[in-house]
Amino acid sequence: MIELVDVCKRFDDKDALKHINLTIEDGETLAIIGGSGSGKSTLLRLLIGLIKPTSGKILVNGVDIVPMDEEKLNKVRLHMGMVFQYSALFDSMTVGENVAFGLREHTKLSDADIQAIVKDKLHLVGLDGVEDMMPNELSGGMKKRVGLARAIAVEPSVIFYDEPSSGLDPLMTEKIDELIVNTQQALSVTSVVVTHDMASACRISDRIAMIYEGELVAVDTVERFKKIQDARVQAFFHTLRTVK
Repeated sequence: MIELVDVCKRFDDKDALKHINLTIEDGETLAIIGGSGSGKSTLLRLLIGLIKPTSGKILVNGVDIVPMDEEKLNKVRLHMGMVFQYSALFDSMTVGENVAFGLREHTKLSDADIQAIVKDKLHLVGLDGVEDMMPNELSGGMKKRVGLARAIAVEPSVIFYDEPSSGLDPLMTEKIDELIVNTQQALSVTSVVVTHDMASACRISDRIAMIYEGELVAVDTVERFKKIQDARVQAFFHTLRTVK
């Protein structure tokens, strides 16, 4: 699905990412973890083409997106869904209009077809009958669900999540984790989840990748990742005290 080949990103005199080599497999859920300033958010922005690397290749289905102009990148992004950290809903639009936004922008579907898709995707995330509500009427957890419904409305092959548990209490965090897993299983999508929450990473992912000071220091399945003896990995587990 996605392959990063010797990717580096430099901002002025700071190396944000250093020689990242990583393959994200079709249909897997990969959690990218790391502390604040580690480079994980920069990596996410590179993956969706918002910024370009200083050097290296980013292959999506075998095609390097780095040299692409915005028009070509937009065609690639049509196969990607993005769930933002703070939902990023349009406050002036209803829930239904928010979910339909990508469909109206990028397809020629009829209004009836769009409404049917909106209803179906809201049902998938457990939000039946909320189409006419406004974002300011929703709880934080509901906003996250609407954001996911919007992301999957265009039937992407890969979904990116930016800190999906940010700002949520532990109970709602577990519900969002369950939703991520259920969505991946129901739609057979590839999921990439950027998070600082190790407990969430362990619950939702097939593999975990850890970024530390711009370097990819470990990538492995959840069970094997827990046993990695690298001091940076163990310190992350110990600090968060989330892995039993």
